[in-house]
Amino acid sequence: MEQFTIENLYSLKETIAASLFEGAVYPWELLPKISGFIVELGNTLPEDRFTRVKEDVWIAKSAKVAPTAFINGPAIIDEEAEVRHCAFIRGNAIVGKGAVVGNSTELKNVILFNKVQVPHYNYVGDSILGFKAHMGAGSITSNVKSDKTLVVVKNGPQKIETGLKKFGAMLGDCVEVGCNSVLNPGTVIGRNTNVYPTSMVRGCIPAGSIYKKQAEIAEKY
Repeated sequence: MEQFTIENLYSLKETIAASLFEGAVYPWELLPKISGFIVELGNTLPEDRFTRVKEDVWIAKSAKVAPTAFINGPAIIDEEAEVRHCAFIRGNAIVGKGAVVGNSTELKNVILFNKVQVPHYNYVGDSILGFKAHMGAGSITSNVKSDKTLVVVKNGPQKIETGLKKFGAMLGDCVEVGCNSVLNPGTVIGRNTNVYPTSMVRGCIPAGSIYKKQAEIAEKY
């Protein structure tokens, strides 16, 4: 499981939330802490660069937010991010520098690192997306198991009990997810991996891979 630790998935210099990751081993450990962290961090943001637009919602003055977007707190929209028309941010969300939240995209309890793109009809819930991760149009995270049991992270025979009922996906830096793919609860994808369009993904996918289907994962190089 070493390659699926925070250290091997993410460049922490590419998020305003870097201090939240201190002392944790796996990124899903942070999901219950996102809300409180946003409020704490938001109250320290410089007023010359961020505006507190309503209770527990801070938006960088250089960010672009469409008038039809809805942002519920707690939330931080970092510098030069773009939140497009009819985006729905339900709360507990950090949108990184230069990130794009597209039309009709829904976010809930997430950290988007800098330059993440979720630009078209995406649902991202209880998830962390690394630097420059990209989800193609219509791709979503499924964050609750159909039988409502607690999510287990599986890497072949290895299993880690998370204790979480809601857990979408952990995407490492520069992961590319193809259009209309579904990332099942507890999915963890290593850095620089590509997922084919219309894929159904579960478990841990190694870094530097091309995911074609569950039984067919090729090395990228």
